[in-house]
Amino acid sequence: MTTPVVSIAYHSGHGHTAVLAEAVRTAAAEAGATVHFIRIDTITDAEWELLDGSDAIVFGSPTYMGTASGAFHQFAEASSKRWFTDAWQDKLAAGFTNSGSKSGDKGHTLQFFQTLAAQHGMHWVNLGLKPGWNVSTGSEHDLNRLGFFAGAAAQTNNDEGPEAVHKADIATAEHLGRRIAETARVFVSGRAAVGA
Repeated sequence: MTTPVVSIAYHSGHGHTAVLAEAVRTAAAEAGATVHFIRIDTITDAEWELLDGSDAIVFGSPTYMGTASGAFHQFAEASSKRWFTDAWQDKLAAGFTNSGSKSGDKGHTLQFFQTLAAQHGMHWVNLGLKPGWNVSTGSEHDLNRLGFFAGAAAQTNNDEGPEAVHKADIATAEHLGRRIAETARVFVSGRAAVGA
């Protein structure tokens, strides 16, 4: 069986997004992927090379002022060196984010990730879940309780720490981790079959 390589490239300002990153990592590993965990605000040359060697890259950042954090924007700009060499061409990509408000313009952050992936010629993997908590019988404990399709989105109150990240949002991030690992396995296996 083919073992896909998934890297999680993320920034976490106060620890909330790191909780989601850990959920993605755990689930992707449980689904059989080799997973690299890369904090982009302290990224090294060796970690850039890990990204280059990955089958899938999952982008993660808090949503600040309607977009990804400044640290993530610096990482995105630095990735232009990869753009010039097509180093990430045809890799898979996915994303997750957290903000203090229920909406908080998280959709814009996920769209920023999608655009970054598209500029690199990557293939975007969406969340693959119907929205939760949108019927009278639903609850805040539903998967995808905030109703985002592009990626995993979480909400944590501004006055609470990382321990308050909602369990449903963690479970949604875990779903994303499994989905990207499973999609990467199919993708890598398909390439191997075509190459054979």
